Amino acid sequence: MNKRIDLLSPVKLGPYDLPNRIVMAPMTRNRAEEGNRPGPMNVTYYAQRASAGLIVTEATQVSPQGVGYPNTPGIHTPEQIAGWRLVTDAVHARGGRIFLQLWHVGRISHPSLQPGGALPVAPSAIKPAGNAYTYEGPKPFVTPRALATEEIPGVVAQFRTGAENALQAGFDGVEIHAANGYLIDQFLRDGTNRRTDRYGGSVENRARFLFEVVEAVTEVWGPGRVGVRLSPLGAFNDMRDSDPAALFGYVAERLSDYPLAYLHMIEIDEDDWRRPEFDFGRLRRRYRGLYIANGGYDRERASRAIQDGEADLIAFGRLFLANPDLPERFRQNAPLNTPDPSTFYGGGERGYIDYPALESQTVPA
Repeated sequence: MNKRIDLLSPVKLGPYDLPNRIVMAPMTRNRAEEGNRPGPMNVTYYAQRASAGLIVTEATQVSPQGVGYPNTPGIHTPEQIAGWRLVTDAVHARGGRIFLQLWHVGRISHPSLQPGGALPVAPSAIKPAGNAYTYEGPKPFVTPRALATEEIPGVVAQFRTGAENALQAGFDGVEIHAANGYLIDQFLRDGTNRRTDRYGGSVENRARFLFEVVEAVTEVWGPGRVGVRLSPLGAFNDMRDSDPAALFGYVAERLSDYPLAYLHMIEIDEDDWRRPEFDFGRLRRRYRGLYIANGGYDRERASRAIQDGEADLIAFGRLFLANPDLPERFRQNAPLNTPDPSTFYGGGERGYIDYPALESQTVPA
């Protein structure tokens, strides 16, 4: 008789034996120190959540060109590498596993955040709707500069260097951020990619940049230690595609040809937290490796998804933010702390490292 598999069952991910199937999702918190480097508060934050089967860090820019928000960490200077090494050491000391999410925001930036006040880069010169978040407050997005064909290998090299630096910083692996309207997603979708060279037009051409990044990063990390994150339905950052089922079905199937650790799929529209109609089951079947589902899951629905084979692991964002001991709370079916949206981005310890653990709430008076 087969043993029942649930959220708290162990799972093999690449070379790692994870104690459970609960993933801490990447969450931008805007709390890096000067120089976009992790500091002591960041060390505490990740160490508190080391009981996750896997932690995926907040999005981390691979170059100065990749910066799109204030106080977000990078992985392109010695100081940033040293800051992240303190994080990985703390997580490993508590028995955890941690992947770094590699990030380039593309057009979702502003000249005030770019080296020399340059224009942000993108696959095509299409201005996104909305405002950039700068150190001086919100400012309207600008029309980005379209990357020349000959520049693209240099951007791929930024991801390779970020992957090398993450290895130096002591991570267990990396996740390529190809979701949420940032640079790789901008290349994938026809609403933001109007190119006429080999990186535009057909689905195969629009996916070329992603696969070049995957090849570069897996050359650094080897098999089973690189994940990819996608968001087929995300409208966040003014994104759209005329046929997401065809595009992301092709991408999922092609990614199966690489020795990845997993595919991490955002199954909702993160712009307004709806769950539109989309056949994620078919997408999941087209990818032949470990599948991480992400999208407003609670304990009950996550357990059901694991038991029914709809996913191999489940990523939790806001619940893990507010409950640093989330696996133990799930184990005991204990009450959960409520996330405070007013403290999600920026600030100090409040809403970051002061959410109480279960034992501190259950000690007798």
